[in-house]
This record gives sequence, C-alpha cells and structure tokens, in this order.
Amino acid sequence: MSNNKAKLPDNFMWGGSSVPCQIEGAYLEDGKGLAIEDCFGVGFAERFGPDIYLKDPKPDKFYPSHKAIDFYHRYEEDIALMKELGINSFRMGIAWTRFYPTGEEEEPNPKAFEYYDKVIDKLLEAGIEPIISIAGGIPMEIARKHKGFASRITIDLYVKFAKTLFEHYKGKITHWLTHGEYNVVSYMPQMSAGFELDRDNVDFQMLYQGIHNMAVAAAKVMNIAHEIDPNNKIGFGISARQVYPATCKPEDILECVLNKRENIWLFTDVLARGYYPEYTLNFFDELGVKLDITEDDKKEIAACHPDMIGITYYMTNLVKANEEGHAIGNFSWGLPNPYLKETGWGWPIDPLGLTSYLIELYDRYHLPIVIEEIGLGDKDVLIKDENGNYTVDDDYRIDYHRQHIETLKLAFKYGVDVMAYCIWTITDVASMSTGEMAKRYGLVYVDQDDYGNGTNNRYKKKSFEWFKKVIASNGEDLD
Repeated sequence: MSNNKAKLPDNFMWGGSSVPCQIEGAYLEDGKGLAIEDCFGVGFAERFGPDIYLKDPKPDKFYPSHKAIDFYHRYEEDIALMKELGINSFRMGIAWTRFYPTGEEEEPNPKAFEYYDKVIDKLLEAGIEPIISIAGGIPMEIARKHKGFASRITIDLYVKFAKTLFEHYKGKITHWLTHGEYNVVSYMPQMSAGFELDRDNVDFQMLYQGIHNMAVAAAKVMNIAHEIDPNNKIGFGISARQVYPATCKPEDILECVLNKRENIWLFTDVLARGYYPEYTLNFFDELGVKLDITEDDKKEIAACHPDMIGITYYMTNLVKANEEGHAIGNFSWGLPNPYLKETGWGWPIDPLGLTSYLIELYDRYHLPIVIEEIGLGDKDVLIKDENGNYTVDDDYRIDYHRQHIETLKLAFKYGVDVMAYCIWTITDVASMSTGEMAKRYGLVYVDQDDYGNGTNNRYKKKSFEWFKKVIASNGEDLD
C-alpha cells in the first residue's frame, strides 16, 4: 500500500483535542455555572440514564467533570507537553457556563476571559493554533427552563455566547467549529441539545425541532463569524461513522443508504448545501413531524457557507435490513463486524473505514475536513522503564494511529482535502461515554482512577515519543 499513498501537505495541522468537562475541572470555580455534564456520574447509566437528568450533583457521589484532570490549574504544564510533542494545532472546547453561568446573563463573566486568555496566549506562544469548538456544555438552567435546543430561545442564547467569543478574539483566533458532534443529538440528546427523551416512546417532534434549532443556531453563528472577521474559518462538526451493509443483498444495501441519510446526511446536508433536501422533508412527514421553520431560518441557512467540516472518528457500523442490532461499545447502534478487531470496550477498529468515509464526505460537499478527534481508548498499565522513569508500553495505541495515518494518506491520494489530524487525546481524560479514567486515550498518562484518586501527575507514554517523531516527519516516519 505504501506506493499508493500521497504525502501530507507541508501546512498540515497535527494536533490534539479537548472538551471542557473532560479536562478542565474547577467546575464551579471563578463564577462558572452548572453544565449538564456536571451531573453525569461514573459509568454509562450514571451519565445518560433518565434517573440523573436535570438533577443536582449529590454530595456523596463522584462526578468526573468536577475534577477532570485539573487542566484549569495545570494548563501551563500540559501546554509545555504539547510543545515538546510538536503539535501545531489544538481543538479546544470553550465552556459556555464559564462565560454565561446560566446562559441568560446579559454580560459575560470577566473571569472566563482571564482564564481563556491565559490558555490561548500560552498555546500561541508555543506555536499551537487553537481550533475553538464553541458548544462546550449546555448550561443546566437552559436545559431546565427551556429544554435546551428544543426551544427557539436557546438559539439566541447560543448566538450571544458565540458572538462574545468572535468579538473578543478577533485577530487572534481564526479557526472555529460551532458544534463538535452535532449529530450526536440523535442518540444522546441530553448531552448535545440539553433535553432527555424516552427511548421507548420517542417524541420525534421534540427531537427534530431541537435538531433544526441547532442547525439554525449553527448557521447564524457561521454567518456572524464571517461578518465580524472575514479571515475567520468556521465549520460544524459531526460524529463520523462509516456504515456498511451486512451483505450484498439489495435490502441490506438499501438499509445502509437509508441509515446514512438518517444519521449523517440529514445533519450535514442542511448546513453544507443550505437547504433541507426533499428526502428529509419526506422523512419528517413519515414521522408526523411538523417543524417550525421560519422564513428567517431559511435565509440564515441559505446564506451559511461553512469553510470546513469537522469529524470525530472512532468506529464504523454494520447494518442489516429488518434487524435492529445492538449498542456497540455503549456508543453506536449496529451489528458486530466479523472482519474487524475491537477495543477492550467493544469499539470496532477500522482504519480503512476512515478512508472511505473521508472520500464519501469530500465528494459530497468538496469542503476541507478537520479530523477533530481520533484515538484508541484502552486499559494502560503504568510501569518503570530501564531508566527508572514511569511510562506505559502502549504499542497498541501506536499501531492504531499508524494504521489510521496510513489510511489518511491514502485519502489524500484519492484527492481528499484534510486539514488536520487532532488526536484524542494528548493527556488521559475521563471517557465521555462511560465516565471512566480506566478507558485511557492519552499519549500522556494521568495518575488518577475512576473516582479521582491519585497524584494527578503526568507521565509520557511510549506513544508520546512515537507521535513526536511522526509530527517531525510530517507523517513520513511511522516506524
């Protein structure tokens, strides 16, 4: 395969990625308000089950976001590690509730500017370009009072937050994403849109109105970003999952096509093309959904011109007609693929799925693509090396990224324009899907267990030195 790959461009962005609730900690410090993620406990059921939604944290329970890995106080140390690694970009989530604790304040919290100014300046000093993800945790008050994006009120509150960032960081930050994983709302609405749904009796009207409102908010924010600074490059992000038919049976092929429409293209078409395609309107009619779409909504969406699309890539799905499948690794819905290996958490590892997805996405929209998250979550064991230093022998993580970078280069050979490969993550963080520190993604080990116990010290894994070499060679040295 090596003779069939293209070299990565000289301006390629090698980076890392973060989300506020998984990295910052200090969850109510300096005036920060309560976000919905601050009420997600350890374990999948404690994070996304109906028993926890909209309830205040209990004093006798541990909530990973409250401490996270304390980036809020240790950002200088972590950015020094990023500089040593050699990354030139960092997709960083900005916490909505640091600027607007309830989401409804007229003026932003000045302490938020103090904190993020210091972090962003430190990144820029290290030669690291921030790619800012704006939707960093819906304020709990917006979820309680307005059911998040199920209400049109939240569109204006989100736009106010985004405009605050554009005006303050004009001339300093030029790369933005409106939502990191916009389509996750379809199966984790409490996380992305701020409302809970009964999975056994889904209120499709509420679900798709919330999805529409998120699209309108994203369109408005992209239009405002371009108005405030024509140098801004802004797009939206989706959770990318290539979908395969279980067999070449025509019914399975059709199921695959329809699955992509419902879970991927429904979200991307409206923002990348500027209108709702006919198939989405037919889909809404079949569900009995009557969206509240105003003339202003249509104008904003039509005027929206994203500069890029962000994707998070972890796995692929297999579907079969008339068969529901099951939850893959607590994250996605499909059938097991007999041709793929899985992580310890049951996530299928599929490097070539990245190539085919990139080709399909680029051919559809011809927009540059930012891989804003990609990584392997697995159990790591901290050991001492021959020099007495703590490290992790994570050859499995090295192999994962080696294969995906190989297939990324293959995508370039097929004409795809990819701007960035942002690894998830530089340092270990608590998993969003399960709330476990044991499910480690980082190139740097953080000494903390699932319940916040440990020194919180950082130790470079074997993969850190390997990725450093990869970046220095712009993806050529993968040995």
